[in-house]
Amino acid sequence: MTDIKLEVEKRVQFIKDALAQAGARGIVFGNSGGKDSALVGILCKMACDDTLAVMMPCFSKRNFGEDLEDADALAKQFAIETIAVDLTGTRAALLAAIEPFGGVSDSAVINIAPRLRMTTLYAIAQTRGALVAGTGNADEAFMGYFTKWGDGAYDLNPIADLHVSEIYAMLRYLNAPQSIIGKAPSAGLYDGQTDEGDMGVRYAAVERYMKGEPVTDGERAVIERMHGRSEHKRRPSLRYGG
Repeated sequence: MTDIKLEVEKRVQFIKDALAQAGARGIVFGNSGGKDSALVGILCKMACDDTLAVMMPCFSKRNFGEDLEDADALAKQFAIETIAVDLTGTRAALLAAIEPFGGVSDSAVINIAPRLRMTTLYAIAQTRGALVAGTGNADEAFMGYFTKWGDGAYDLNPIADLHVSEIYAMLRYLNAPQSIIGKAPSAGLYDGQTDEGDMGVRYAAVERYMKGEPVTDGERAVIERMHGRSEHKRRPSLRYGG
């Protein structure tokens, strides 16, 4: 990224164009307290004053601790309207409803929170005549490190093409809270979880691989395995006759 100022301006205009094309009045996004949602929130606020950040803690202790604190810090610094919706009880009710029919696997349980969050965002956005902004980056999309019909669902995503290193560079340029820039990336899906720990490879290695730069044999194996098995997430849904 050679001209961050220009990149910011282009993304702000992208958001304005999306709103105009949809005839929408505002934007809703999930404010997790992490790097990606922070950048999306700042860009959306720059493009549209009617931007709502929704904090959605769900079950994990981290969600109710540093994640909420960092999400709140971002909202206050950039004057972003914010609400908090606790999804812990909703998650428990859903699991209890399914339990008599065989329960839910551990991996499926982990993905419940992102799907509940997207349901929440769309309910709020539809009520407000708003669009839902996505917060996934290019590295995660390539690795399939997102939840299908969870954080992988949105109306627009102004950072979809950015590598993690570029997101940090843009956050520093925009003077985002240091607490967000400095902490280990985590979706907060469970206590102790980190994104790089889940993937088994550093974001920097994913970026190097995507750019055709050298990576270790071990990094290549992890990246190619995750990319291959997640291909279904990046394809449109299968349609008979289509």
